[in-house]
This record gives sequence, structure tokens and C-alpha cells, in this order.
Amino acid sequence: MQLFECGNCRQTLHFENRLCERCGHRLGYIAARQALVALDQDGEVWRSLDAPEENWRFCANAAHDVCNWLVPANGADIFCDACRHNRTIPDLSVEGNLYRWRRIEDAKHRLFYSLIQFRLPLTTRREDPEGLVFDMIADPSDPNAERVLTGHASGLITINIAEADDAERESRRAGLGELYRTLLGHFRHEVGHYYWDRLVRDGGPGTLDRFRDLFGDERTDYAEALDRHYANGSRDDWRDACISAYAAVHPWEDFAETWAHYLHIVDTLGTANAYGIRLRPQVAELRGLATRIDFDAYHADTIEMVVEAWTPLTLAVNSLNRSMGLSDLYPFVLSPLVITKLGFVHDLIRSA
Repeated sequence: MQLFECGNCRQTLHFENRLCERCGHRLGYIAARQALVALDQDGEVWRSLDAPEENWRFCANAAHDVCNWLVPANGADIFCDACRHNRTIPDLSVEGNLYRWRRIEDAKHRLFYSLIQFRLPLTTRREDPEGLVFDMIADPSDPNAERVLTGHASGLITINIAEADDAERESRRAGLGELYRTLLGHFRHEVGHYYWDRLVRDGGPGTLDRFRDLFGDERTDYAEALDRHYANGSRDDWRDACISAYAAVHPWEDFAETWAHYLHIVDTLGTANAYGIRLRPQVAELRGLATRIDFDAYHADTIEMVVEAWTPLTLAVNSLNRSMGLSDLYPFVLSPLVITKLGFVHDLIRSA
């Protein structure tokens, strides 16, 4: 994630900021040029200080303070590039749901920042029967009714809004024995399933064969594989072949987990680049891991370039977390086969 500056006073800005804390200017995000801009209001439209000839309106969801993205004032769309994919939002008459929705949208907008950076195809249901669409819903009040499962089906991503509550999400993480569980992680994982359909299943010649060589045959019964995982746990050798225990369930899950981790890695390296981070370990054994993160990870030429920067960075940030008494920020190991799988995702995104 890049850093931004206020166009009026040069205050450092962050992606979710709505106002400049120094000069008070209203801020809006222009996805087409990946810019968070200071604005002046002119009647019913807003003008950015850096391009006053452009007229903008806020996304309709700004009325709920869940979005700070802009849409062209003369356009037909009332929703921004991220919010136009919403199909169902939480029931805002229920206490606490507005807060949950805000947290969910913060994560979803960070997802879309990455997808737009990668220039990946983003179609809606209006444009394609299997276009990308989101349902953000709560469990039914009846305790005997079926629970809402976060998941993906033919372009529809369902998010159980209980995941926006930290205590509930941590309880589920611990209960499932997961190393990592966040809202942003959910979005990155589930959109990986969407892009498997788009870029692998419907991809160019040889793409599906290459996927099967690396991840396995996705025609293996999925429900049976899931039942086996929850009954018996993950296979003992999953660390050699997969980024996480859940990735070992089925080739589809392996791909979605690998996709999510690729986005984790690239966006974190993007932030490190924005801060100009350098690492020079002060012990002899680690001096070979000295690195300077001074490249755009979103457009890196090779996966090797990404991993060579990522490995020393994770050693450093994990150590920083331990100094604060926290768990490792990135408690995963990239085996040679996992790096090859990350390379598959890297090449897939670049080709798209």
C-alpha cells in the first residue's frame, strides 16, 4: 500500500483517511489514478486540488461513511469501482451492523486497491452472469437455522458479518487451529476462487494443465475432501507442499490460499517500499539477508525478486512483534514448492 500526501498542506495521508488532520480538507480516492486527493466543494460537485478541471461526486455509500472513493460527476454510476460489486449489505436497522459494515468495507476496498493495481478483470453481475458480487450478511436470529458460511460460488462471495467482530473471529481462528484469520485475508482468499474460474478454468492454452501439475486435479471430490479434512486433520507433509494446513484440503483451496498469500506479500512489500525500508542484520549469519526494498512489488518481473525481499522482511517484522509480546506477523514458511506455486500466481496475474 502506498503512502499519500495532502494536496494542500503535504500532510502524510493513509488510504482510509476521510479528512486531512492538519488542514481539514475533505479527501477522496480516485481509483483510476490510484490517488487520495484533497478536495474543494463546488455546489454539488467536488474538485481535486491537483486537477481542478475534473468534477467528482462521492460514492453513494459515503453517506454511511463506509467509502471515501469518488465517481465522475457526469457519469451514470452512483457507486464506485469497489461498491458497485455489492449485492447485499448488512441490515443497518440492527445495532452494530453499521460498524461491522464499515470494517468489512475497509478490508474490501484494500482488496480492490490490489486488484486495480494488478489491472485484473473486474466485471459485475450486470455485465456478466458470473461477474464478481458480494453478499455481506448475518447469521439468522433463529439458533436452529443454518449458519451463514463465508465462501465463493460462481462469482458470488458471501461474507458472514460476524467476522468483523474481533472476539468472534479470534474464537473461530482458535477453534479451527488457524495461524491467521482476518477480514482482508477472507476477501483475498475468496477472490482467489473467483480468479481461478476466470484465469485458470477459462484461461489460455496449457494453463489448466500447468495448474494440475502444481496443485493437483481439481476434479477430485471437493465435499469429500473437506469432510476428510475436518474429520482427520491435515496430512502430515502439508508444510512441504502448501502454504497452510487448509491449503492441503483440495487443489481449489490450495490455489485460493496461495493467491491470498501472494496478495499479502505484494501489498506488504508495497508498504515497505513506501517507507523506504532497508534491512542490515547485525549478526554475521544473517548479513546475507541484507536488503533494500526499493521496487514496485505489484509489477515485479519475477517471483524470485519478490521472495528475496520478503524473506528478510518477515524475519525482521516477526522479531519486532515478539518484542511487543505478540504472535508472529507472518507465521508461515515458503518451501521451494510453495514458491513455485506463488510463481504460478505471479505469472497468471501478469498475463491477465
